[in-house]
Amino acid sequence: MTEVRWRLPHGPRSAGRARALLRTQLTEWKIDGEVADNAELLLSELMGNAIRHARRPPGREIGVRLAQYDGRLRVEVADANSGRPVPRTAEADDEQGRGLAIVTALALRWGCCPRRHGIGKATWAELLLPPP
Repeated sequence: MTEVRWRLPHGPRSAGRARALLRTQLTEWKIDGEVADNAELLLSELMGNAIRHARRPPGREIGVRLAQYDGRLRVEVADANSGRPVPRTAEADDEQGRGLAIVTALALRWGCCPRRHGIGKATWAELLLPPP
């Protein structure tokens, strides 16, 4: 397994910073095309949920983890809130509420688990990598 981790402030600028870090890492790993585009979209949705919905103690950061293993790419976002994400059905005129539907549509699988080290949770999504 190969992985990288980043810790970012809990704020609106962190989503863009996370996407930039992801693009740089995927280039280094020679992952491009549809997988790279989908990974960026998944990260955007998971970061958006963590920034908008995760109530957290002051000073807590958002953890981002990107891992390659067994022909898969995992995008993971951890926050200090233990509330699990709940998919919902957005109405046609709703401006929000489609994030987890997008994650479900793009990811091979996704889920949520307790944060490895500390309080909160990690929400993750996986994509299949093309054969080498």
